[in-house]
Amino acid sequence: MDWDLAQLRALDAVVSHGTFDAAARALHVTPSAVSQRIKALEAQAGRVLVRRTKPVTPTEDGRELLRLARQVALLVAEADAALAGTGGRAGAPRVVLPVAVNADSLSTWAVPALAGLGDGVAVDVRREDQDHSVELLRDGEVMAAITTQARPVQGCTVQALGAMRYLPAASPAFSRRWFGSRTAPDVTPDALAAAPVVVYDRKDDLQDRYLRRKTKRRIDPPRHHVPGSSAFAQAVRLGLGWGMVPEQQADELVARGDLVVLDEAGADDVRLHWQQWRVRSAALDALAASVRETAARALRPIA
Repeated sequence: MDWDLAQLRALDAVVSHGTFDAAARALHVTPSAVSQRIKALEAQAGRVLVRRTKPVTPTEDGRELLRLARQVALLVAEADAALAGTGGRAGAPRVVLPVAVNADSLSTWAVPALAGLGDGVAVDVRREDQDHSVELLRDGEVMAAITTQARPVQGCTVQALGAMRYLPAASPAFSRRWFGSRTAPDVTPDALAAAPVVVYDRKDDLQDRYLRRKTKRRIDPPRHHVPGSSAFAQAVRLGLGWGMVPEQQADELVARGDLVVLDEAGADDVRLHWQQWRVRSAALDALAASVRETAARALRPIA
């Protein structure tokens, strides 16, 4: 089909801004014009594309066209930037790259990979758990994601980045109180069932994965939810509970005597991958190359 660019922009705008009125303000047209464009797009597609709720949400069919709309917007922005850089239209919009990154990667190694992309590129980072970030790709919310999913989302490519190691760790005082020693903790199933644990949020399965492997049974210890990578490490360091701390954070804290590793054999290597839209974009390819190079230095090779 020959899709109308103005109609695709209207679809992107109503989903991004949540209402027809907000989309109209962003597009500098009337709400009636936005509504007409969406109706015309739905007529051409032969199906409903958005739910008229607050906020507006795309249907399953709408998500497919939303991804197309945002791919087109990316290519148009790159063309505008190229023309502006060679004497074309001044004031061309920046190329904006929405990307999903998990909190621990953001706090340890990923930010340097996002730098140095040039003045014409802006990165819009959406923080999302690595086990769930592909949902943002499927919905067209982001163009790329750091994820544990090795199978590519439809319309995307995937590349392995490396493994991020997590270590079961606690403060020395916590280790002595709950596991009998600060230097040789006795991490038994009974002790783990009683010892408080720090969990990032309700999507975080790292601690429970360790508990299942270690105890071979279902246990539910007292748990604290601390949704912030630096705050999580600080909570473990201050003795709120034990937790699976990224190696990049744990090494320095262990060297300073602020943390102890409870179980060296309990390390969990989380394999990370880079998924991105299958679209010819110089800006997106440059970001992917930077992420791969930075990950190669920061992460463990995938066995």
